Amino acid sequence: MTDETDQTGIAAGYRHIGLGTVASTNEEAARRARAGDPGKLWITAERQTTGKGRRGRNWVSEPGNLYASLLLIDPAPPAEIGTLPLVAALGVYEALRPLFSLAPQALAIKWPNDLLVDGAKINGILLESQTLADGRMAVVIGCGINCAHHPAGTLYPATDLKTCGFDVTPDQMFARLAKSMADVLERWDRGRGFADIRESWLRAARGIGEPVRVNMGDRTIEGRFVDLDARGILLLKDGSGEIHRISAGDLFFSNA
Repeated sequence: MTDETDQTGIAAGYRHIGLGTVASTNEEAARRARAGDPGKLWITAERQTTGKGRRGRNWVSEPGNLYASLLLIDPAPPAEIGTLPLVAALGVYEALRPLFSLAPQALAIKWPNDLLVDGAKINGILLESQTLADGRMAVVIGCGINCAHHPAGTLYPATDLKTCGFDVTPDQMFARLAKSMADVLERWDRGRGFADIRESWLRAARGIGEPVRVNMGDRTIEGRFVDLDARGILLLKDGSGEIHRISAGDLFFSNA
């Protein structure tokens, strides 16, 4: 396993450590947090052996795709942390958008933080947090972007940049991601700028006003995706007109 600091494409104040094979970039970032790392640290890897997605699902992590995790220490007051998944989604969207600006494929965000190309998922985002021994909060934003290949037989259809017609290496994609994520986090401003992030997220989102269903593990709610509230909570109106406030779940488009 290599371990080297590389500042190429990194915004001021951020650091980058590129590794070969790791269990998980999220786990590596969390380990460094517990060892006292001050944060604003990107960990990338060529391959993960135990990568995972939301709800503990396995994440296929063979070489050719981007596997990156950003460690942040006390990035915002606890009340604002819940909006970070939407911030992360916008960061990935802004990294990918220039590629698709002149392409026929439709790039959109699926709540809360999946990126879709013509309805197929091209990324995975997993946020994890822990309270450190000194009381500070460590938050890791894990981002996987399918550059060269994608898994088959997944819960949601998947695709990759190569399939979409783009020849982008993981290093090139990381440079885009590191810049866009730094820009979006600056706009977020520890939660103070979430209103601006929310507006940008809504403009990029798919499904506003459409019938959807949200699987929350123990139950599924169907209705119309009405809006995001000021805290980033999904507002879903069911057939009786009742508004449900949903903070986490798997969203599916009813007409897909």
